[in-house]
Formats: sequence, C-alpha cells, structure tokens
Amino acid sequence: MQPTISIPQHWGYPRFALEQRTKDGIILGFYYYPSGTELAEQFGGGWRYVLMPDKNSDELFHFQESQIQPLSPQELFLQIRAEIELYQQQINILKQQLAVLTGGFTNA
Repeated sequence: MQPTISIPQHWGYPRFALEQRTKDGIILGFYYYPSGTELAEQFGGGWRYVLMPDKNSDELFHFQESQIQPLSPQELFLQIRAEIELYQQQINILKQQLAVLTGGFTNA
C-alpha cells in the first residue's frame, strides 16, 4: 500500500516532489505556511522545501518555492549517470574483495 498525503484544496499543490533533484540539492521534505498566519506574514506564505545539497551532507537548507531551480533534463541525466558509474565502481571493488575471500577458502 502506497502512503498517501492529503493536501487541503485551498493550499494549492506543491510544485516539486519529495526526492526530486534540483540545482540546490535533493528535496527531503516540504511544509506550507497558510496565508493569514503569523509565519506567512513574517516569511511569506506558500510552500517551503527542505533540501540536502548531496546525500553525504549533514546540512539542510530551506527554500521558498520560488527560489528553487529544477535541473534540466540534460543535467538530471548527467547526475544520475555519474551516480550509476560510482555505484558500478563500488560493486566492482566488492566483487574483487569477494573473489579474494572465496579464492582463499577454496585453497584452504
């Protein structure tokens, strides 16, 4: 069963999705400041997003929806391709380590 998030109709729908990659990082969460509230008066109403610059970062940044720049299809492709190549290198290293281990066991 897929989790469901209900958003009141009068809030409007968020422009960005969870785990979407942007120029500033990956979207980890979002929240809404309804108009007429103190937070909306102080910071501006609407959707706010929590982004992490990269998966190894311990920093989080908060952006208004208008401040977020999506990646172009080309930029997204290059990011994902680089990540796949990194994982493939890690898999190859683990395979080599496994080969050394299994080779050691068969000779014993």
